[in-house]
Amino acid sequence: MYSGKLVKLRAYKEADIEKAVEFINDEEVKKLLDSNIPFPMTKWQEEEWVKSRKANTDFTYDFAIEDLKTGKYIGGCSINECNVKNRTCEIGIMIGDKEYWSKGYGSDALKLLIKFIFEEVNMNKIKLKVFSFNNRAIACYKKVGFKEEGILKKELYRSGKYYDVIPMAIFKDDFDS
Repeated sequence: MYSGKLVKLRAYKEADIEKAVEFINDEEVKKLLDSNIPFPMTKWQEEEWVKSRKANTDFTYDFAIEDLKTGKYIGGCSINECNVKNRTCEIGIMIGDKEYWSKGYGSDALKLLIKFIFEEVNMNKIKLKVFSFNNRAIACYKKVGFKEEGILKKELYRSGKYYDVIPMAIFKDDFDS
């Protein structure tokens, strides 16, 4: 569908569901994901989520992230909460296969997603939220041009502690495609 240097973004396939459940149920991956995602995740829950997202017509988009060389499903990304009037949206991304962490796959997928949003969906601002302890993600987001927009103090409760959440954004004018 959309190809970069390392990955391509494509529609989800039935075959991705089991691997997605495996990724989400990994403790190390789960601690980096939104707290609204059930844990442990069942195959049925993931199938229902995929069905509900496909049925949703409120400007949401979901992409599987695939290794360009091997064709292996390694994660996913989504566009949520599109505000057409203000031309803003929020995104989420997960590289669930830890073999692909810190090797540029997330950055490549993110660049493709941003390009799609600015060129095809015609948004002006893309937002995301990242947990303050997720240094790898923060570095990735900054690398592609996201900037911090403040701090939500003690917004996240995880493993008996409170953590800050950092809202970040990138504007169409600032993106170097």
